[in-house]
Amino acid sequence: MQATENQLSWSDVPEDVKHLLVLASDSWENTAQSEKYVNEALQKAGDNLDVLVGAYRYFFYKSNAAMALQIAQRVVNNIKQLENLPDEWEQLKPILVRRKQETQIRLYLNAYAATGLVLAKLGNLEEAKQITARVKELDENRESCATTIFEVLTRPPEDED
Repeated sequence: MQATENQLSWSDVPEDVKHLLVLASDSWENTAQSEKYVNEALQKAGDNLDVLVGAYRYFFYKSNAAMALQIAQRVVNNIKQLENLPDEWEQLKPILVRRKQETQIRLYLNAYAATGLVLAKLGNLEEAKQITARVKELDENRESCATTIFEVLTRPPEDED
């Protein structure tokens, strides 16, 4: 099934960027070609969150963990700047708790959890544990992958089968 620009009508992305994303989708099997289109879309779209999230997913599913991490961190940093969020977790946590149902904050938490997931894939287990533990604290309904990732990363060796 071929993608069309009309399928991207919900996003606030310039038409030339939508076209590049459709080309990337249509050339999925040719990773070098599709990656070229995604990178060009990223360059043209700048900090557009829709494009960044799509690029994260692309790189994650193409098993390019380093690029997925870079894009997830861009999403986190962009939202942090847009929402004027503090750097320190002790200051940030109460804000996230209070605002976690807001669209931008949910996206922030999802991207932060994704950062933990990709860090775990890359073998940076301590930082992955820290990030997933933080998101787990806010995720009473297990809506994020962070809780599962944290449990896997902290399971005692004798529990492994």
